[in-house]
Amino acid sequence: MDGPEDERPRDLLVSGHVNIDRFLRVDRFPEPDRTVPVRGSRAELGGTAANIARVAASYGVACGLLARVGDGWRAEYAHLLEASRIDVRGLELVDRISTPTCYIVEDGRGRQRTLIDQGAMGDRVPPYRAPSWFREYRWVHLTTGPVDRQLAVAREAHRNGLRVAADPAQEIFYRWDPPSFRRLLRESELLFGNRDELARGQALVGGRTIADLLERVPTIVRTEGGRGATAFTRAGTYHVPSRRPRRVRTAVGAGDAFRGGFYAAWFEGEPMPGCLTAGTRAAVAWIEGAR
Repeated sequence: MDGPEDERPRDLLVSGHVNIDRFLRVDRFPEPDRTVPVRGSRAELGGTAANIARVAASYGVACGLLARVGDGWRAEYAHLLEASRIDVRGLELVDRISTPTCYIVEDGRGRQRTLIDQGAMGDRVPPYRAPSWFREYRWVHLTTGPVDRQLAVAREAHRNGLRVAADPAQEIFYRWDPPSFRRLLRESELLFGNRDELARGQALVGGRTIADLLERVPTIVRTEGGRGATAFTRAGTYHVPSRRPRRVRTAVGAGDAFRGGFYAAWFEGEPMPGCLTAGTRAAVAWIEGAR
């Protein structure tokens, strides 16, 4: 954790997706070659980076974004980010390519099926060059996004004195391979993931246990849904439970909300159990609709 001698004015720069999320609500998912009626639909600002930054900023964390959007991006979404006091200098608008869009089908019981049009966050992207204001931040959180871009951000972070957290989320299953994931861990001090994502991470480093990942990154935070969250460090393991949501608006983005709450406590200097508790509370609030 940074000491009082650090005079950087901003806490957290989040590099990843800023999406348009298009939701469809159904009673049940269709079987192959079958049709079910849509009971409702909505479009919202989403994406891993946007969600993390919005939740963290709502708790007072000074946040910024590194992301690319394109055609279909709405001024109202930009205004929403700015109203959340998020630094959007790193939000690039790319011409003649779509804004990343998720198509999310929810069955009303907390389950979903998701398709993504990567658009401006696809793999064929221009080389990343750190802006002059990069050094204003203390930490960079690398979540979903093109592998080459995220590794370039990590390298620039180190050159500019920032510390790095890795969080490839579901893209660990189809964007990251063993060499690139190992490079990511060499640059990182924190690793986030759920059980399946971390199991995939273990496989990518040729291991079978959390201990195999801890050899490469000193702190791992695992989200566990309704069971809470666990942090694994080289000094010990910490677990906190979670409470059951009173109602479910959406489970999409709850993991991102956890991270936002976690960082709020992290930058206040809370011990690890306090950071985990703040994360689980933020996730439950998100699920219940307090966005």
